[in-house]
Amino acid sequence: MAADVSRSLPAEVALRDLLAELHAYVPADAREAAMRDRVVAVIERDGMRAFDRATTSGHVTASAWIVDPARSAVVLLHHRKLERWLQLGGHVDGDPDVRLAAQREAREESGLRTLRALGGGIYDIDVHRIPARGAEPEHEHYDLRLAFEADPRESLVRNDESHDVRWIPLTELEDYAIDESVRRLARKTPTLPR
Repeated sequence: MAADVSRSLPAEVALRDLLAELHAYVPADAREAAMRDRVVAVIERDGMRAFDRATTSGHVTASAWIVDPARSAVVLLHHRKLERWLQLGGHVDGDPDVRLAAQREAREESGLRTLRALGGGIYDIDVHRIPARGAEPEHEHYDLRLAFEADPRESLVRNDESHDVRWIPLTELEDYAIDESVRRLARKTPTLPR
């Protein structure tokens, strides 16, 4: 299984393509539609600043929902700062190529190298508050989530951003005190292409 997200587009092209994809995205429900509309409004208002973590009111992030080939397990990490089990992901570091950012974050946070993008487009959209921490004020993450498949036989390697990273059977997710946004990701899993 080869990683198929390997290059970054020129910023202006990636920004234009992302906005077109967001406008065409079909949300799962009215709540996700409202979050999509908020993300579009922020990007249209702030342009490239929307992808910069220095934008203290909030900024775009990218996450990876990583499933096994059987669609029966997912990789989650126990986030060190937030003290919760979450999908992998993080800041896009000024790059509107969210596919590349999601893959980069997934590799950094799991050590997985066999990531294969699924579906080619945005898988889920979430807007959530990040609490103030140190000099960083409370702000919002406009999280664009991409789906990937990986080989569960490949070793996971956690980094310093988490307490743990592991494959978790979808049937056991509730044992990990997940939030509603992770539940929504799990509910969508049967729709992923094989």
